Amino acid sequence: MKLKTVTTLAVLGLVATFASAQQQGVSKDEIRIGTIQDLSGPLAGFGKQARNGMQLRVDELNEQGNINGRKLKLFVEDSGYDPKKAVLAAQKLVNQEKIFIMAGHIGTAQNMAAMPVQFEKNIVNFMPITAAREMYEPLNRLKYSFAATYYDQIRLALPKMIKEKGAKKVCTIYQDDEFGLEVQRGAEAGLKTAGMELAEKTSFKRGATDFSSQVAKMKAANCDLVVLGTIIRETIGTVGESRKTGFNPTFLGSSASYTDLIHKLGGKAMDGIYATMTVQNPYTDEQSQPLRFWANKYKTKFNEDPTVFSVYGYVIIDSFIKAAQKAGPNLTTDSFIKAMDSMTFEPDMFGSPKSSYTATKRLGNDQSRLSQIKDGKWVVVSDYVTP
Repeated sequence: MKLKTVTTLAVLGLVATFASAQQQGVSKDEIRIGTIQDLSGPLAGFGKQARNGMQLRVDELNEQGNINGRKLKLFVEDSGYDPKKAVLAAQKLVNQEKIFIMAGHIGTAQNMAAMPVQFEKNIVNFMPITAAREMYEPLNRLKYSFAATYYDQIRLALPKMIKEKGAKKVCTIYQDDEFGLEVQRGAEAGLKTAGMELAEKTSFKRGATDFSSQVAKMKAANCDLVVLGTIIRETIGTVGESRKTGFNPTFLGSSASYTDLIHKLGGKAMDGIYATMTVQNPYTDEQSQPLRFWANKYKTKFNEDPTVFSVYGYVIIDSFIKAAQKAGPNLTTDSFIKAMDSMTFEPDMFGSPKSSYTATKRLGNDQSRLSQIKDGKWVVVSDYVTP
C-alpha cells in the first residue's frame, strides 16, 4: 500500500513536470510575455508609452519578488501600425520567442490580423490596447478585453452631448478601418437614441495627413457637433484645420484621442475638445499623491512624462501578475484561463472602475466618462456612464 502511494505521487509529479515542460513560455524560473506595439508608425507615441508602462511593472515585479518563483521577461515587436507587419511580429513572438501570452497588443486591425497566429498555438490575447468589440466577440476562451468599447463610449456620450450643447447637425469624420468604423457605428446608434440622423459623414485612409477636404465638407454641411473617429495626428489635423478655417463645432472623440499628445503637439487650438476615457492621464502635478508619486517614478526611469497609454501598459501587466499568481505554481493556458474567469479587479489609483471576468464575460469594464481639454490639460467633466 505504501509503495503504491509513493508510486502514485511520483507519477503525479512526473505528470505535473511534463505539463509544465510542455507549456510554451513557462519555465521553472521565467514567464515569457509578448507584446506588439507601434514603435515606428503613426501611433508610435502611444506604442512607446505602452511599452514603457509594461516594462516598468515587469521591472518592479522582478526587483521585488516573483510569480510562484518565476520572473517575467517582456518581448516587444514593432508593427508600424500595419496589420501585415503585425502578423509577422506575432509569428516571431509565438514561434521563435515562444511566448506564453500576448499582452497589450495595440491596434484593432493589427489584433484581428495577429489573433489567428496566436490562437493556433493556444496563446491568450490578453487585454489588447483597442476598445473594439472584436476583442471579446465572438466569445473565444483565448480573448480578454479590458476597456469600454469605442461603440459604447460614443453611443452613450453623444446623446448627452447633443442635449447639453443644443446641437442640431451632427457630422462624423473617421479612419476607414475597423477602429474608425466602430466609432462611426457608435455615432449612428447614439443619434438614433437622440432621434436624429447624420448631417454628413466623411472618412480618411490610415496614415493620412491632410484633412482639408473632409473639414470643408463638414463645414459646408453647417455641422455644430463633430464625432472624431481619429487618433493622434488625425485629431490634431482635423481640429487644427477647422480652427484655421473658422469652423468651430463641438468636437467629441473616443478614448483613442484621449492622450496628452493632443494638447502637447496641437497646442492652444486643441482647447475645448472632448473625449471619452476609461482611466485618467497621470500628470506629474496630479493632486492624488499615489498617482503623482507613480508619475514621477515613471519620469525618473524613462526621462519623460507618462501618458494614459503608459497607464494602460502598466495596468495590463499588473492584471496579468494578479491572475498568474492566482493560477498557482503549475501555470498553463488552462490554469490561467480558470483563474481569469473568476477574477475581479478593484478600482485603482488611475481611476479605473471595478472590472471582472467570467467564462462568458470577456469584457472587464463597460464604463467610460468624459474629459475636456482646458488650458492645455485634460480635465474630467463627467461621472462614469454604464450602458
